[in-house]
Amino acid sequence: MLLVWIIFSITIWYLFKNDLGAVLNLTPTQASPIIGVGHFVSDSFLLLYIYYTVSVLIFAGFWMIFSPHPWQLWSILGSAGILFSTYFSVQVSVAINNWRRPFFDTVQNALSAEASVPASDMYSLILIFAQIAFLAIGVFVFTRFFISHYIFRWRTAMNEYYTGFWKELRHIEGASQRIQEDTMRFASIMESLGVAMVDAVMTLFAFLPVLWSLSQYVSELPVVGAIPYPLFTAAIVWSLFGTGLLAVVGIKLPGLEFKNQRVEAAYRKELVYGEDDELRAQPVTLKQLFNNVRRNYFRLYFHYMYFNVARSLYLQADNIFVYLILVPTIAAGTITFGILQQILTAFNQVSNSFQYLVNSWTTIVELLSVYKRLLAFEATLGGGPLPKIDQTYKPGISDF
Repeated sequence: MLLVWIIFSITIWYLFKNDLGAVLNLTPTQASPIIGVGHFVSDSFLLLYIYYTVSVLIFAGFWMIFSPHPWQLWSILGSAGILFSTYFSVQVSVAINNWRRPFFDTVQNALSAEASVPASDMYSLILIFAQIAFLAIGVFVFTRFFISHYIFRWRTAMNEYYTGFWKELRHIEGASQRIQEDTMRFASIMESLGVAMVDAVMTLFAFLPVLWSLSQYVSELPVVGAIPYPLFTAAIVWSLFGTGLLAVVGIKLPGLEFKNQRVEAAYRKELVYGEDDELRAQPVTLKQLFNNVRRNYFRLYFHYMYFNVARSLYLQADNIFVYLILVPTIAAGTITFGILQQILTAFNQVSNSFQYLVNSWTTIVELLSVYKRLLAFEATLGGGPLPKIDQTYKPGISDF
């Protein structure tokens, strides 16, 4: 339902924003970028603020009546607040990118022998940057504070739900750890991973049009020659290549991370039993359990080794890729220093957003391992069989 509403709202915005602006006497499009904090109070932004607020309130009102839930204020309005603050943070990056062109063009003019630039012009542009930067700091601090509370409410909801069914779940291996530690890890991982994903999507929405328009300054690319919208196309192809490469190379890691949590839990559980029962935690048993821990860690080290090789090679190549494709344009002298800075920033923003999986793969692996452990709870409460990887587990016996 949420996805349908989001798609519907976005469609209405792009199809009828000019009509909505006319009703409210606001102009949703502008002839040229606004330099400075005025970017955030332009007609297009004011119209977006109004439209977004109305859209959220309509969905929240409907959902609170249709499917009331004790956590719906945090889940609906909290999520909407995070989405908006993330989008606003991305727009701060857009505002800074708009500032780069006049600033670095002024620097280029000042450094040329024929031109003279008043120092006041430089100071004015630096002051504008400071205003945007202070705004960015305020938004970042507030967003992180709010997200921390939001995520803890998520953990609280999970904790209350699972502890309410403790009698049904207590027989699952490592049930106490899964409730106490895995819900905490799931919430904390989602704090970083979820926000990063939203930020990546919002960045694409903001910078793809920028990169599309900047492609007019680049006529051709090395090797491939002239193609439509070369910067836009190169960013997508390069990013998808890296995402696919890392997904294939790291395909074994989620299962190994899950097994790592399992063998660690078995070793810890035997030690806990040994605190109260002198017949438990015998040296032979502990040695066998620790051998399982060691074996899994060594496998993890091996698979992370070649994964990190592939990831490091790609990321290092990524540092120079945009310069490589701009060599013909720079050599021809067809762009100014300010335009070059805008291209570098926009390309890196789009490239990094498409590389979300590349940059977050190790965290995704950890999240998948936690999800696999919590899946046993869901299967038990749903009356279904345990996941296959839990069915094969026997404490104290290696399952490799």
